[in-house]
Amino acid sequence: MSRERPRVGFLGTGWIGRARLKSLVESGLVDVVALADTSEDALTSACAIAPLAKRLPSFEALIAERLDGVVISTPSALHPSQCVQAFQSRLGVFCQKPVACTAADTRAVVQAAKRADRLLRADFCYRHTRALSRLRQVVDSGEIGRVFAVELVFHNAYGPDKLWANDLSLAGGGCAVDLGVHLIDAARFVLGGVPVVAAEAQLHARGTLLSRPPSEVEDFASATLQLASGTTLTLSCSWRSSFGDHARIRAEFYGTNGGVAFENVAGSFYDFACDRYRGASRERLVEGPDDWSGRAIIAWAGELVESGCYRNADDLIEVSVALDALYGRSSGASPSTSEVSRERWASP
Repeated sequence: MSRERPRVGFLGTGWIGRARLKSLVESGLVDVVALADTSEDALTSACAIAPLAKRLPSFEALIAERLDGVVISTPSALHPSQCVQAFQSRLGVFCQKPVACTAADTRAVVQAAKRADRLLRADFCYRHTRALSRLRQVVDSGEIGRVFAVELVFHNAYGPDKLWANDLSLAGGGCAVDLGVHLIDAARFVLGGVPVVAAEAQLHARGTLLSRPPSEVEDFASATLQLASGTTLTLSCSWRSSFGDHARIRAEFYGTNGGVAFENVAGSFYDFACDRYRGASRERLVEGPDDWSGRAIIAWAGELVESGCYRNADDLIEVSVALDALYGRSSGASPSTSEVSRERWASP
């Protein structure tokens, strides 16, 4: 790879794509040279952030540019083919989560990255908060003993405003894919990547219990996931839920000698604290503010600057295995039999 600053393109410039674009431009680590989206309005807003970038009509036009990496922020079902195309063009990839809707497709993406020897990372941004980093230090130190149970909660008083997010064939799932997956990844990150071996779940849509695998996206999910270590994870997440606040985000780790928690502050989507539990007492270890949301993409850009070569991404497969188990999908099952449109989408 050239010693010049890496040249990066963006596929998908909705609000999350633009947020990551802003962080990357401000980092100064790379040159953002091209932007592509099916929405002209989204592209116009993105061009205000990266005014020197080319405005392109398609992914094919984007990867035809002389790029070193691409940021993918499109509907989930499109990620696998777009990632593989990027790797075939010798590009590093930073992809919105999930990388694919099934474990089988995620394995295929990771294998493509390995074959091309190109960097693959996903936007599991909570890993980069100071609060979760401090929590991980407490667990690693052995201070709370052996972690035997983890409670994960992510309730959102709102929900996605893009039509594709409510289309199972494009989204791959509902609130568990959108919200719960962040905390599943966070728990595995803290516990050293222990795989999920079994799961039970109840999925609801507008108050109706769905079958597993579901035929529509869920707006409320409750699940129990068993790790190979014997640790039990319980997860509850929802969209458009009534709980008296904007957001409730919490990951509590219970050990044989105490507990530790990652939790949002005062209903915020952005401010997080870390507390140490001893019986009925609580000690605040970390609290906000903390400008964390762009750290994942900046870390990817740093790796791209170093070499852009493949680094272990098997954790992405394990997260997808957990989602398959939660949704009751067999390995390789498609989220829906309906045709996935690759032309008519609006980015997240």
